Amino acid sequence: MSKVTVVGAGNVGATVANVLAHNDLVREIVLLDIKGDVARGKALDSWQQASVDHYSTRLVGTEDYALTANSDIVVITAGIPRKPGMSRDDLISTNAKIVSAVTRSIMEHSKNPIIIVVSNPLDVMTFAAYQASGLPKNRVFGMAGILDTARYRAFLATALDVSPKDIQAMLLGGHGDTMVPLPRYTTVSGIPVTDMIDADKLDAIVERTKKGGGELVKLMGTSAWYAPGAAAAQMVAAIVRDEKRIFPCCALLEGEYGQEGIFLGVPVKLGTNGIEQLIELNLNEDEMALMNTSANHVREVLEVYKSMDV
Repeated sequence: MSKVTVVGAGNVGATVANVLAHNDLVREIVLLDIKGDVARGKALDSWQQASVDHYSTRLVGTEDYALTANSDIVVITAGIPRKPGMSRDDLISTNAKIVSAVTRSIMEHSKNPIIIVVSNPLDVMTFAAYQASGLPKNRVFGMAGILDTARYRAFLATALDVSPKDIQAMLLGGHGDTMVPLPRYTTVSGIPVTDMIDADKLDAIVERTKKGGGELVKLMGTSAWYAPGAAAAQMVAAIVRDEKRIFPCCALLEGEYGQEGIFLGVPVKLGTNGIEQLIELNLNEDEMALMNTSANHVREVLEVYKSMDV
């Protein structure tokens, strides 16, 4: 694979492009934004960084979709960011129109790309991109679980005073307050996290993780970008390198976990063909109840989207 397009040159999109360039994995990154000069400026800035940080990936900024032609992977970050007091669901009307229009424009110039959606509300925006693209389900999915587990692991690393590199975690469900962190599947160098931290402290970390995005919005007045950008770049790297990595991603369910026709966060195997396997965990009764609650919330937002003329 030689070409990646990132749509949206805001904080998240620019971070995706910059992290990917540092990975030196692809020949070219196109950073596209309706504000063409902003995209050109950020791409030029990253290209001027190449000799300092030793990468060869070329970066091009543009507002012209023609320059995205024959993209292997497209990361969609376009949309308005969440503001203080605004839920992800409040974003649906504006961002659904943006994501659908972006996807259709991409498909005019690239026949069979893999599309990774980052725009919020994530689960429904991924559905919108899937619908607009006409691509098979393994080629359209969303970035949420990697970011959410990164926050979960960061909080655990702080509480335990250990390296986040040694923490493995899994998280399911929608990207938002109803997400489902799974302590039963959380380990520190193979040691169950429940052996290392009190239940009440772990519960508090789980709750903080669920509201992790909102915490940053309150602090900064806008959505996060370093961790989301790095998380999306990690997904691209797994695909380009055909790594077969297991990540929690927002994927279309067709009967798995008892759900049909919605995009929801579940563990998948990522490789050169996108989602190469969707993994169905053996959840216990409590975990499945939380998963159902999360799915019902996503379905409610999806119904709002379906009622719109996008």
